[in-house]
Amino acid sequence: MKRKRSEQLFEQAQRLIPGGVNSPVRAFKAVGGRPIFVAKARGSKIWDADGNTYLDYVLSWGPMILGHAHPHVVRAIRAAVSNGTSYGAPTELEVRLAGRIQKAFPSMELIRMVSSGTEATMSAIRLARGFTGRDTILKFDGCYHGHADSLLVKAGSGLATLGVPDSPGVPADLAKHTLTAPYNDLSAVRKIFELHGRKIACLIVEPVAANMGVILPKEGFLQGLRDITRHYDSLLIFDEVITGFRIAFGGAQERFGILPDLTCLGKIIGGGLPVGAYGGRREIMERIAPLGPVYQAGTLSGNPLAVTAGIETLKLLSRPGVYRKLEERSKALSTGWADAAKKAGVAVFGTRIASLMTLFFTNRAVTDYATAKTSDTKAYAKFFTAMLDQGVYLAPSQFEAAFLSTAHTDADIEKTVKAAYNAFQKM
Repeated sequence: MKRKRSEQLFEQAQRLIPGGVNSPVRAFKAVGGRPIFVAKARGSKIWDADGNTYLDYVLSWGPMILGHAHPHVVRAIRAAVSNGTSYGAPTELEVRLAGRIQKAFPSMELIRMVSSGTEATMSAIRLARGFTGRDTILKFDGCYHGHADSLLVKAGSGLATLGVPDSPGVPADLAKHTLTAPYNDLSAVRKIFELHGRKIACLIVEPVAANMGVILPKEGFLQGLRDITRHYDSLLIFDEVITGFRIAFGGAQERFGILPDLTCLGKIIGGGLPVGAYGGRREIMERIAPLGPVYQAGTLSGNPLAVTAGIETLKLLSRPGVYRKLEERSKALSTGWADAAKKAGVAVFGTRIASLMTLFFTNRAVTDYATAKTSDTKAYAKFFTAMLDQGVYLAPSQFEAAFLSTAHTDADIEKTVKAAYNAFQKM
């Protein structure tokens, strides 16, 4: 594939933008080479600036569950933009989207719109601290909840790839209020609460970890977190920025039957446009201004274009059979490339839930951040490059998820599995 134009653009970008990218993982540092610059996208495919076509399994890091430029969503956005792009005032659209979210997530009795997943988690933690009168929070090693200062402690996502467990610029006096535990380790959580329980405002968790690769919760893990937090009068926050409307219409809390006190959403509820939301029990949410003293605001919160795209996306996702079809094709891909690796004699450990999955290049079972880090990142880089050369675009990092959309076809899956076998043979 020719990539001359992408390389030219990257050279220009590096003179204007730190590292040439506006989000670290896009720089391809973890896989080598230079990033492709995307020119357009439609359905299951993206096209780069040189005209190359790729099957896309990044999907803007998850939100394009209907595929790119779905005609219904595009039509709705076009109609909305003719009425203006931002008002900084309430709209009926916000009420309609909140109603759809609440129907899918009954635990979110009141909902506040924001503009990103980071803003949702940051605001939910501030609210938890304001509600409980406590300062300390507990998160899990390798779980990424956005780039707010309190959360950049043993984080995943791009930080896992780049090997930066704590970001410079985060004050030590702030970081000391964040405790961490290994994901899937209930005994460690219990010990932390025995020592600090009455100081812990909240425990925040990705119910399915998806920022150190996809790692499923062990049986009883989420229920254990619910029981422990309730015992110590701490709040349980589910970060469903990735899992919300992805692993089930009602997210992880529907799939596992665990109701948190607060939930954070993003990505999908804006149909790919910048959006986020957090919500939960009425008595907690009523502490937010203007009802209460916990301040949070945003000029673009509830932006009419993002909300319109979100309404249309959730409408389409609520149709019968959508998640069943996603499950079938995801299973075919997950099984297919795991079998291809076995035939080629390459050690991998595959994980999957619904339409997100990861191939870890390790012969160990992956259950937490420590075991995820046993993955051979150089092997993944070779796999990534070989797939890219065959027109398959995966996450440029071992520690991310692959996502499927309703636009991916059986033929797309077959092509991807064949490409994976070719890539494994080269390795």
